[in-house]
Amino acid sequence: MIGIREIEEARARIDEYVVTTPCARSEWFGQLTGTKTFFKLENLQMTGSFKERGALNKILTLTAVERERGVIAASAGNHAQGVAFHAGRLGIPATIVMPDRTPLIKVANTRSFGAKVVLSGGNFDEAYAEARRLQEQHGYTFVHPFDDDMVIAGQGTIGLELLEQNPYLECVIVPIGGGGLISGIATAIKEVNPRIRVVGVQTEALPSMKASVEAGEPVTVPPGRTIADGIAVKRPGEHTLAYVRKYVDEIVTVTEEEIANAILLLLEREKTVAEGAGAAAVAALINGHVPAARGKKTAVIVSGGNIDVNLIARVIEKGLVKDGRLVRLAIQIEDRPGNLARLLGLVAEYSANVMEIHHDRAFGKSGFGDTEVELTLECRGREHIEDLKVGLERGGYRVTEVS
Repeated sequence: MIGIREIEEARARIDEYVVTTPCARSEWFGQLTGTKTFFKLENLQMTGSFKERGALNKILTLTAVERERGVIAASAGNHAQGVAFHAGRLGIPATIVMPDRTPLIKVANTRSFGAKVVLSGGNFDEAYAEARRLQEQHGYTFVHPFDDDMVIAGQGTIGLELLEQNPYLECVIVPIGGGGLISGIATAIKEVNPRIRVVGVQTEALPSMKASVEAGEPVTVPPGRTIADGIAVKRPGEHTLAYVRKYVDEIVTVTEEEIANAILLLLEREKTVAEGAGAAAVAALINGHVPAARGKKTAVIVSGGNIDVNLIARVIEKGLVKDGRLVRLAIQIEDRPGNLARLLGLVAEYSANVMEIHHDRAFGKSGFGDTEVELTLECRGREHIEDLKVGLERGGYRVTEVS
């Protein structure tokens, strides 16, 4: 296992090439959670993720012969871009194996850094197997996304920065996939100040590290779907499990809805773009899953910001529905001239903004002579929606909220 010395060496090695990211205090999130909240913004790295720290540290330790042969990695996105960017910058051939269904933007970004991209397999495990096969065939050096001491040391440089940026820190909340990030950060933090609490966060869909800690050995959990694809790892590493068992105080899980809401709040309140994995630690804090952080100086790792714009649009829409700022109502009206105008006039009296109208005469639940109108409305929150529904019912309309 590595220690603080290897992490300090990693920092000296990579310091010229990676960003010392801000650790900005958030008054709004602090008031919301009852903590003194600081966001460590790793989404501001060149490739949009912390991953390039560990990848670069590993690459810089290669021999001249290994550099000439080239490197290979398996990744669905962030690790791929970190390896490709720094290998390309150093003139080292890089091959990246990505699952077939990797978003095109991530494939394009990886190629733009000069790497050869091989699309293989329906998931990370299958891509990983192909990368290992190519490694054996061509003699490449494999750059593991998490289960490698040099990669862990590179990620640990975040912990050193945290201690310098906030020497009175009391709690650190870190997302966990395979465990490389939290292994490095926890080692740096605990070896300098063991009183600082380190909390890991996984998605409920794939709590592989949590299950492995409880079992005392690496556990493979069933595959699951999650918007936090950066931490969608079915089985943690052998190395990383040892670090987590030694240094991490607890692991909590968050739901998909909680992650989506955290993405929206970061965007709206902090003007910060985070991907699902990058928002997982924020989700744990704002939903009360880390009660030990209350009243404490707490750093939350925003680990990456490489989110597909189409997913952002869906997250925003679902978040607005959750917050009661967007609602769809099905309303029965008589199918007579002027009745729709009367309905819309009543909606306007309650200051709800009409976003979309849909008439359904043939397939709705209305009887002959009636029609069902679906209104998608912009509202101010749940209380506003309830007031509007009561007002419509008083006006003689049958109203059903469409989920």
